[in-house]
Amino acid sequence: MSAASSAQRDEGRLHEIDTVSGVRRETAATGSSGRSWRRVIILAVVAGLAAWGWFGRESLLRGAAALWIISDPVSPADAIVVLGGNFHVRPAVAAEMYRRGLAGRILVSQTPEMDSLAIPSDAELNRAALLKLGVPAAAIETFGTASANTRDEAVALRQWAERNAASVFIIPAEIFGARRVRWILHREFRGTLVDLTVPAFEPPEYSRQDWWKSENGLIAFQNEILKYAYYRFKY
Repeated sequence: MSAASSAQRDEGRLHEIDTVSGVRRETAATGSSGRSWRRVIILAVVAGLAAWGWFGRESLLRGAAALWIISDPVSPADAIVVLGGNFHVRPAVAAEMYRRGLAGRILVSQTPEMDSLAIPSDAELNRAALLKLGVPAAAIETFGTASANTRDEAVALRQWAERNAASVFIIPAEIFGARRVRWILHREFRGTLVDLTVPAFEPPEYSRQDWWKSENGLIAFQNEILKYAYYRFKY
């Protein structure tokens, strides 16, 4: 074999190596470019979703409240029921319904007495608020004995209804609590012909349109979701 032939073969091999290396470099560059574009697309999608979530959050939060809140239409009843707690608002709602002639009697839940005699119970506070709002003392009555929660109040209200042959009640509740109140009432009155109406009202601190802008609204919605789940699990 001549030296010229050997040199030509060596030159051919070097050319093949250079060609393969070039293809590999080109493929690597193309793959890197493809991966870069995929990252850009993913980042753009994530940014778009984040922007949509940020600018559309109010609609989403308002929609969540709309799905959660339930409210019954009201009609004349035997009594309007004031559950324990929130004496700043619940008596006012009941008094307004009383003035509208929806019922001639307001029932106030008898909650546990406070340990200190200097601190009035919810029942005492609710009764005092109703009197201050112009409801006659003769139209106010208590029901139950030391009801500690809404389930106790539902049981006590059924017992009162049976003793007094009452068949229609209005039980106003805050917008986020109405679902739980309505569920436990209907559960405890199962098998009866009593009509239970639970209209939802908005407390002064927040509304269904902007509840997330208030700390009270955020806490109320969160707590009621947890309490509703707890009631469904326990009762």
